[in-house]
Amino acid sequence: MKTEVIIIGGSFAGLSAAMPLVRGRRQVVLIDANSPRNRFAKKSHGVFCIDGKAPAEIRSTALSQLSAYPTFQVVEQTATKITQTPDGFVVTLNNGETYEAKKLILAMGVTDQLPDIVGLKEHWGTSVIHCPYCHGYELRDGALGVLATSEMAFHQAVMIPDWGVTTLFTQGQFNPDGEILAQLIRRDVAIEKTAITQILGDGEQIHAVCLTDGRQIPLNGLYVAPNVVIDSPLLQSLNLETLATPMGVTVKVNNFKESSIKGVFVAGDLSNPMQNATLAISSGMMAGVSAHRALIFND
Repeated sequence: MKTEVIIIGGSFAGLSAAMPLVRGRRQVVLIDANSPRNRFAKKSHGVFCIDGKAPAEIRSTALSQLSAYPTFQVVEQTATKITQTPDGFVVTLNNGETYEAKKLILAMGVTDQLPDIVGLKEHWGTSVIHCPYCHGYELRDGALGVLATSEMAFHQAVMIPDWGVTTLFTQGQFNPDGEILAQLIRRDVAIEKTAITQILGDGEQIHAVCLTDGRQIPLNGLYVAPNVVIDSPLLQSLNLETLATPMGVTVKVNNFKESSIKGVFVAGDLSNPMQNATLAISSGMMAGVSAHRALIFND
């Protein structure tokens, strides 16, 4: 099937990218396997006008609104291969179907690589979280921890006391000094150098962390910055340029969200070094507008 723009990924970024294109009366096919990065979170917070809504509800509403436009089509399948052609791109699905388009928007997100600590994954997205603006308010006024996975955790630990009494767990690997240590002290952040070995909780709410010396420290919430991993075969087939960031690898794009390959735009966490729902929506809008412009001017 031929169309004008294929969007791969149907979470905040991909859905946002589709809107300016269909309102510009362009043919859009959105391919999505419905396995978003935010599937572990029951609610999405901090997004203007939809604060507290479930990610699945947001997706459903967006698809309903997009489907009101006659040039929009959603295909709930997994894209397995992208081939560049003289006229654009061909996307192959896991069921063997192919779709051909002039422009391509990648918005399928990334994978969170979490520390290998017993009980951590079971609480991810509820009381083990990354973004205080997304979920921090719900964990306010309790004992909070920041698990260091890099030196970037020091800066996060300086922020978290606005939500509750904070302990920085260095795991014995990352030790603050100089001005950042002075900032932590000024913010009354406790520094624990003994490593966490286990997260205790009921599968949703954590209660404490266990340390290698046998101590248990009560906590209501634990912040951890995962390492972002791009493991999609689609990116490998295109061989897009990437950038190393403190959070992991992202796809290199220009100010208009266009990648190193002309006609391929990248939105959301896949290209954003700073990541949350609002930023994903913003980058999706930019990618959609840029793809529309590229169709008009044959960029």
